[in-house]
Amino acid sequence: MSKNRIPLSEDHIKSINKALHFIEQHLESDLSLEEISKVAHYSPYHFHRVFKQFTNETLNNYIARKRVEKASADLLHRENITISELSTRYGFTSNSSFTRAFKKFYGMSPSHFRNTSKGKYSKISQVKSKNGQPITNFESYVWPMNQNNDTSMTSPEVKTIDAIHTVGITCIGKQQLAPSINRLLEWAGQKGLLRNPDFKIATIFYDSFKITAPDKVRMSACLLVNEPLKTDGEVISTTINAGEYITAHYEIGIHEFPVTWMNLFKWMNDNGYKKREQPPFEIYHNDFNTHPEKKCIVDLYIPVE
Repeated sequence: MSKNRIPLSEDHIKSINKALHFIEQHLESDLSLEEISKVAHYSPYHFHRVFKQFTNETLNNYIARKRVEKASADLLHRENITISELSTRYGFTSNSSFTRAFKKFYGMSPSHFRNTSKGKYSKISQVKSKNGQPITNFESYVWPMNQNNDTSMTSPEVKTIDAIHTVGITCIGKQQLAPSINRLLEWAGQKGLLRNPDFKIATIFYDSFKITAPDKVRMSACLLVNEPLKTDGEVISTTINAGEYITAHYEIGIHEFPVTWMNLFKWMNDNGYKKREQPPFEIYHNDFNTHPEKKCIVDLYIPVE
């Protein structure tokens, strides 16, 4: 192990999760290392080392990226919002500083980004050019739902659901999801939470794969529980808020999740709904490894206004 790296304990991870949640809730406010380190109950120096090791980013870069990604989502979905409004909302000192930060992550200005992506249902991918500058591609990512296929078991519908209580482990990067699920199940087994053979696993998505690189997406691997539970270590208790959600039931292969999500969001837009400021999530009804065709039986949920 590098001399600059320290082993991350469960307490470290729990504290970083608190800080990540705090950052997410205060992206439109001033955020400082001193303030966030107090939330995590660490000195600024120690917090910054632990944070960088957990996220593979400095705190300043993480906050700037999250603000730019939030702004890009507004550019995609809110036609009437201006560049000046976004600059002010996300704490940039001027339109020019906002534009510089935006270009750093997407390789184009906010106005060019909006014009390029207008009217497209696509994923956004970023690659580096030979000189290290970001290049943003808008890739077609649509799987028509009107084709004859058996992947969608039910048509999307809007439901009002009650609050859902979970315990879970937050991770960054899609490659960390499976290990997080395994650690969660080990913890839950020790707590006697898996005695019911019909227990359900879920994933909550705090970032969108449409605008965030797969190795930067923050998500939580969760176990559904009947009531809020006291947790320890890296496991945290989270409640999915009650409200209206677009939901649909699918039987799909692992590789079909991205395009299935994209089509559900397209259905949301086509039917005049707007996403609420809550994270989407998916609930699994089987272990795909035991399915004869290696498919997941899953419900997808998008919170809407």
